[in-house]
Amino acid sequence: MKSIKLFLLFSVFLWTMNACTEYVETDNNLVEWVSPLMGTQSKHSFSNGNVYPAIAVPWGMNFWTPQTGRMGNGWIYSYEADKINGFKQTHQPSPWIGDYGQFAIMPVTGEPTYNERERASWFSHKSEVSKPHYYSVYLADHDVVTEITPTERAAMFRFTFPENDSSLVIGYSTKNRGGVPENFKNYFVVIFDKPFTYSAVFNEQGLDATQSEVNSDHTGAVIGFKTKRGDRRWFR
Repeated sequence: MKSIKLFLLFSVFLWTMNACTEYVETDNNLVEWVSPLMGTQSKHSFSNGNVYPAIAVPWGMNFWTPQTGRMGNGWIYSYEADKINGFKQTHQPSPWIGDYGQFAIMPVTGEPTYNERERASWFSHKSEVSKPHYYSVYLADHDVVTEITPTERAAMFRFTFPENDSSLVIGYSTKNRGGVPENFKNYFVVIFDKPFTYSAVFNEQGLDATQSEVNSDHTGAVIGFKTKRGDRRWFR
């Protein structure tokens, strides 16, 4: 009886080792072993990594990350949060230092909601894929799938929309921290793969659909278009 048990245990051990060996041999892409979500279960009162899930190429000009905190909050992304209010371009080295040259993009459906809290959408980690070179998440409140992949100096976005009059919010902030010069600015260009039918700008006073330019400490733009279910729009 003991011989049989030892034989079975040895057989299970060999099968497990063989399975692990096959997995390592077939998945030799080291990027797949990296989880950017590690160390994101942090907040101001509890340091547990103090990082955000950075989507970027090595030594890229900027990083991209889903944003659960408000603009200006050093803890950009918290694993315990259940709402995303934007996808942010960031240069932040540490939450204690702060960010500079920051802006966020957020797809929404229905009304052109630009306020960070009002436009936020519930999400689940079950529908979230986070890798150094790719990020995807389902935004339940807007029924939109967001995908991001980085480039050396920018990023490519793909949004999959439902059937609706949908809007994309581009939030831009000139609020800087980290010892940058007072006149520091972050200039960027967004290119769309299809034309849009609605546009507006906003600042602290509200939304203005009659203007295409605005000057303020915290400003942004909204563009909109009609979509059918499954429509994909690319932005870069």
